[in-house]
Amino acid sequence: MLIERPRSRFRAGPFGICAAVVALLTATPASAMSVAEFLARARALQSLGALAALSPDARILRSELYAIRAAHRADVAAVRAAGRIPNSCPPATPVTLAPQQIVAELERIPPARRGMSMKAAFYDYMRRRYPCR
Repeated sequence: MLIERPRSRFRAGPFGICAAVVALLTATPASAMSVAEFLARARALQSLGALAALSPDARILRSELYAIRAAHRADVAAVRAAGRIPNSCPPATPVTLAPQQIVAELERIPPARRGMSMKAAFYDYMRRRYPCR
C-alpha cells in the first residue's frame, strides 16, 4: 500500500518560479543609503585598517557606489540621447575615485545635509567636478 503525500494548494510551476526569480533580481532596496550612514560605515572600516577589505560592510559600500555610478552614467546617456544637457559632463572613460577622496568629499557636506541620499550627493559631486560648458 502506497501512502500519497498530501498535495499543496500552491503549485508554482515554471512560470511562477520564473516570476519569483525576476521579482527578486529586479527588487530595489527599501531605502537608499544616506550620506551619514555611508560615512559612519566608512569610518568604522577605516578603523579596521587592512582587515577592512574582508568586512561585509566594504562590499556593501563598494556595491552602493558602483550602482550609483552606473545609474549616473545611464542617466547622462539618456539625457544626451534625448538631446538635452545632462546634469554633468564626465569624461567618456569611467571616473575613478580613491576611497579617501570619496570620504573627504562626503565630509565636505554640512552635517545638517547628511541625511541626503548617496545618489543625490554623488550627482552633486559630479555636477561640481564635471560641469557642462
